[in-house]
Amino acid sequence: MSVAAPSKAGLYDCRDSFAKTIEALAEADPRIVTVVSDSVGSSKLGGFKTKFPERMVNVGIAEQTLVAVGAGLANGGKVPFVSAASCFITGRALEQVKADIAYSNVNVKLIGQSSGVAYGELGPTHHSIEDLAWLRLFNNLKLIVPADPWQTAEAIKAAAAYDGPVFVRVSRMAVPALDRPANATFEIGKAETLVDGSDATIIANGTMVHRAVAAAKTLAAEGISARVVNMATVNPLDDAVIAAAAETGAIVTVEEHSVRGGLGGAIAEVVISTNPVPMRILGFPGFVPTGSADFLFDHFGLNETGIADAVRQTIARKK
Repeated sequence: MSVAAPSKAGLYDCRDSFAKTIEALAEADPRIVTVVSDSVGSSKLGGFKTKFPERMVNVGIAEQTLVAVGAGLANGGKVPFVSAASCFITGRALEQVKADIAYSNVNVKLIGQSSGVAYGELGPTHHSIEDLAWLRLFNNLKLIVPADPWQTAEAIKAAAAYDGPVFVRVSRMAVPALDRPANATFEIGKAETLVDGSDATIIANGTMVHRAVAAAKTLAAEGISARVVNMATVNPLDDAVIAAAAETGAIVTVEEHSVRGGLGGAIAEVVISTNPVPMRILGFPGFVPTGSADFLFDHFGLNETGIADAVRQTIARKK
């Protein structure tokens, strides 16, 4: 399945890839339905609505109802993709995600759109930098953070095929397509190594992956060999974490999320209990100011320069 066309200068909005993929899946599987909370446009589901009007439920701005309806549809044999802004589908409906989806272990696919700080100037009420920390508490809920349009499409296909609850975090910020082998595959719970290295490992996901690759290239020019691992699945984690600690002796994690409880926290839990090595968790320290996503990334060092600096500092702590 091809991904959506680039929006500008070779950059992609992964929501386009989500929309194109869900339409193709629905063509083949009549059980697939979508549930939205007045979020047809922001989820890029206009095409789905046109093709399958009877297979979309719009509950209005009522996220708790949104998730509960998704659970009901799953109990009725449907495969619902429940799509809304990540900040609201998790923050406003967390109780329903807990009780109706995770505890009940129903076959619902939660799609957290416009995640991280994609809403930029709308500020902390619309930033979604806590979602993974909240959802990681539900051990049976698969958590996927795709890095580019290809991986977004593959994650949606994998979610549809998996019998159980899944959360896919989709960004609206334009990202490049990553270089990977033509025979690359995606599997829930499996990481991919994009750059090999032996001095340190950068583990990233989502919008931070291409920045991590850029940082590794900068470091390579200095003679520092940095491995880059795209950890798209946050739950369950791949054993690539254990290998990174053993083989490179230093780990830097990078995520468009709070430094508390997200990808970095999950990896730290594994590292501290298996092979403690110097670590650095890059992300947002807490509530962040109003500003464009690019401004916030630069301000908090979530860019090529900041990541490279963190790797140098972490390597210096190796014994």
